[in-house]
Amino acid sequence: MPSRNPPTPSAPPVQKPGRDEGESVVLERRTQKTKPPQMYQVVMLNDDYTPMEFVIVVIQEFFNKDRETATQIMLKIHLDGRGVCGVYSRDLAATKVNQVMEAANQAGHPLQCVSEPVE
Repeated sequence: MPSRNPPTPSAPPVQKPGRDEGESVVLERRTQKTKPPQMYQVVMLNDDYTPMEFVIVVIQEFFNKDRETATQIMLKIHLDGRGVCGVYSRDLAATKVNQVMEAANQAGHPLQCVSEPVE
């Protein structure tokens, strides 16, 4: 018996968008905009008891500064009451503070060192 509907041309099969042939979901990768990590400055505080030479040696040893730079930082600490020795990630800044405090404690000096977020 002849069909009453006219034959339609065969169309290629339609694929579902966002799927591959294995029926797995294909996600489009979006580039994420990440902020750089918060940086922290390691600051030494002045006191009237810690010898200047000890401060210079500590700055050289723990902050990898040459003698001239270490002396300039020490003078800033002496004159301004505080001086920035370096800027690091949070964990590294905390490590530097601990190293300085331990060295000062072992040497019997009251030298204080803190880390502060850089604004």
